[in-house]
Amino acid sequence: MIVTVTANPSIDRTVEVGALVRGGLHRATAVHVQPGGKGINVARALVCNGIKARAVVPAGGAEGEQLISLLSDYSIDVVRVPTLGPVRMNVSVIEPDATVTKLNEPGARLTEQECRALADAVITASHKASCVILAGSLPPGVHHGFYADLINRLSGEDIRVVVDTSGPALRAAVAAGPALIKPNHHELEEAVQRPLSTLQDVIDAAQELRAAGAQAVLASLGRDGAVLVDENGTWHAEAPVVLARSSVGAGDAMLAGFLAAGGKGQAALVSAVAWGAAAVSLPGSTMPRPDDLRPHLVEVHPRIKAGRELRGDN
Repeated sequence: MIVTVTANPSIDRTVEVGALVRGGLHRATAVHVQPGGKGINVARALVCNGIKARAVVPAGGAEGEQLISLLSDYSIDVVRVPTLGPVRMNVSVIEPDATVTKLNEPGARLTEQECRALADAVITASHKASCVILAGSLPPGVHHGFYADLINRLSGEDIRVVVDTSGPALRAAVAAGPALIKPNHHELEEAVQRPLSTLQDVIDAAQELRAAGAQAVLASLGRDGAVLVDENGTWHAEAPVVLARSSVGAGDAMLAGFLAAGGKGQAALVSAVAWGAAAVSLPGSTMPRPDDLRPHLVEVHPRIKAGRELRGDN
């Protein structure tokens, strides 16, 4: 069983438009409403591919009821932690070239009691789990060390703890020694506090975070694929996307694919990139299913072109 923790879940509304013009009137060509938040997306991707997942989510208000209702469409074991504040609503506007403009709400403030209840629910839900994923931003009221504290509480168990977050929460979590972190390009730059313009820059940053406590780093790089750095070496992999529709949730699909293939080494990296590329070709934050995956198209570069410039996240 893989357990995901989404401290700041959302309801994601994705609106497709012909072109986004500031101050203009836009008529949507399509609208998708899906349960959101990094951990929820990972759980959705896993169950879409026949892998059991349990999702721990704080959820309150009418929006929380809607989130739980949307999750009922998936075979996810949902552990709901009741809260007074409502679940946030996020809006993504997508143009035909897959450019995404996002409007993310901060989320409702959690009380100290709700924070304790969430942490306790994670520990209980993780009993006999093989992996726990701590994913996404922390809502107001939750201290930056929340994920780090959970890593420490789970350290006595035979559980791999994976972290996918950013900013101070990521830095605190790294120091607690997670098995894996999965930053994207921007989050990795933020973590090491410098720009990363080449693959070698990414590798150096990943090694720096490994030295700070993370056992392995899976960095998602948008059109440049992904880089994996662990105790056994460094690999870069990428895959073509014939028609990009939406990058929303692609990094979450990548993490799910990595874990689905064992969560270690080159084979898991190939799976990760295949899942991420498939997600980009789907609308909204739709997670790929087995028929969407094309692992044979993934190219792995064990000899990394260190001076290669990155093309950006889109």
